[in-house]
Amino acid sequence: MTHQVHIIGGGLAGSEAAWQLAQRGIRVRLSEMRGGGGETPAHQTDGLAELVCSNSFRSDDDTKNAVGLLHHEMRRLDSIIMAAGEKARVPAGSAMAVDRDVFSEEVQRALEAHPNIEIVREKVDELPAEGLTIVATGPLTAASLAQSIVKATGEDRLAFFDAIAPIVYRDSIDMSKAWIQSRWNKTTSASNEDGDYINCPMTKEQYETFVQGLLDAEKGDFKEWEADTPYFDGCMPIEVMAERGLETLRYGPMKGVGLDNPHDRTEEHPQGRWPYAVVQLRQDNKLGTLWNMVGFQTKMKYGAQVELFRTIPGLENAEFARLGGMHRNTFINSPELLDRQLRLKSAPHIRFAGQVTGCEGYVESSAVGLLAGMMAAAELAGEAWTPPPATTAMGALLSHITGDAEASHFQPMNVNFGLFPTLDHVPKKQRKEAYTDRAKADFGEWLAGLETVPA
Repeated sequence: MTHQVHIIGGGLAGSEAAWQLAQRGIRVRLSEMRGGGGETPAHQTDGLAELVCSNSFRSDDDTKNAVGLLHHEMRRLDSIIMAAGEKARVPAGSAMAVDRDVFSEEVQRALEAHPNIEIVREKVDELPAEGLTIVATGPLTAASLAQSIVKATGEDRLAFFDAIAPIVYRDSIDMSKAWIQSRWNKTTSASNEDGDYINCPMTKEQYETFVQGLLDAEKGDFKEWEADTPYFDGCMPIEVMAERGLETLRYGPMKGVGLDNPHDRTEEHPQGRWPYAVVQLRQDNKLGTLWNMVGFQTKMKYGAQVELFRTIPGLENAEFARLGGMHRNTFINSPELLDRQLRLKSAPHIRFAGQVTGCEGYVESSAVGLLAGMMAAAELAGEAWTPPPATTAMGALLSHITGDAEASHFQPMNVNFGLFPTLDHVPKKQRKEAYTDRAKADFGEWLAGLETVPA
């Protein structure tokens, strides 16, 4: 079968992209290295769409949860991942969990039976020089292909320990204790004259107690296949820095010099005194709803992070869009390298999809694969592509990946309401329902206007 689109990677994103294209009458070559001489240290089988970690697709509540809303939108677009998930579903309360073997078998059976899909067990070592291609190789991209991607992008963002800092919802920060200011008042934000950072001050006693908490906190273990992968010095876990001495953090990411705390004014310091130590948060998205904790990448377990980070003045009631972590990951700096249709700017015949684009999670990866398939189908049909509105779960995720995230410190992200345009006029307790109501209405309108739909 002569293919029209070549998909590299038979995980969730690649499988979803293949299905979306095939359902629109487009011939697909789906290359998967497992079963063809290639393997990864995490996969156990050569089955398509194998789940390598949890068996959960997380919340299935589409009335007040961003992940559940993403489920809803994918179902409306004939998602093979969601359909197979229903057939493989196991009890999990309001969450969607699946029998991982049944799930993989269902996806593979459907793809193998489709007349427009050719599954080839082969290892692809280099990006194709021509022809529409979707790269969906996930967080464990083979070294040879990873090097080809590095060569094409010029961005060495591959095969290292990805040290992720926690992200906090802006409206959960107590600004009666924190304040906005850049160090030495050197702001780069044209829209914010006060500064680029939210600052949470600490006294000497608070700082020393915090450092001890870092040392005592329960840490996660590296998987065997991660153990020998080095991380960059610039992404050192905060607890590792703390182990180097009590003052290390105070002369690193927690230094208080050049920051005038307006909540601690004296006659000698009418603008505010410098704090003994400070935790800084930097805006993480263009909407200003998400702020990341600068330098706070960590291997602490999630419960320990929440408990310790809520001892920081101003973050006592912090709500986290993402907690910190460290794991081997392969992803590109998508906001800088990809256009709004997931195409590589330097080689627009190539699209990227799934976790390699910097989305986190099974469902998010599948959703980006679904969109990549739809985009390629529209391109082949000569149709203008209109993305789903940013008010929808799919649209918000796509916007974040392809330009709304800050490229200078882009990190993998799950879908969450912090990616959506704000509804500040709605009472906080009612916003989740308001987000989903707006999203469903806008998604339905967008769906009605699509030109290329599944056969």
